Amino acid sequence: MPAGDAFTPDQLYDLERAVRHAESASSLHFSVYVGGADSETRPFALELLNELDDPDNSVLVYVDPAGRRVEIVTGSNARRQLSDHAAGLAALTMQTSFAAGDLTGGLVTGVQQLGDHAHQATMLHANEPHKQ
Repeated sequence: MPAGDAFTPDQLYDLERAVRHAESASSLHFSVYVGGADSETRPFALELLNELDDPDNSVLVYVDPAGRRVEIVTGSNARRQLSDHAAGLAALTMQTSFAAGDLTGGLVTGVQQLGDHAHQATMLHANEPHKQ
């Protein structure tokens, strides 16, 4: 999570905790990148996603505060768990917090929301005999 000096240690802790929660809930990898883009934001976010250790099972949240841009990109496997609609809702939540001046709170809430939407429910097998 590249952050530079943009976040206090407490804010970084909150962001890391949100990422751990999302990963635990979904079994996906989550990354947050805050900064400016070298090019158009969507291609830049996809480039960052592809640089991760496991891009197919990853979700990247890219935020350019100065450009007022939010991109949520998913790898091929992660896309099966996290719909565009769910990502859009999380982005809207984040943008609302950002507009109120709360960058950290928006990221924390958005990442938690993404993890909850990508949650993998425990599979129950109906064909297994009932034990008494």
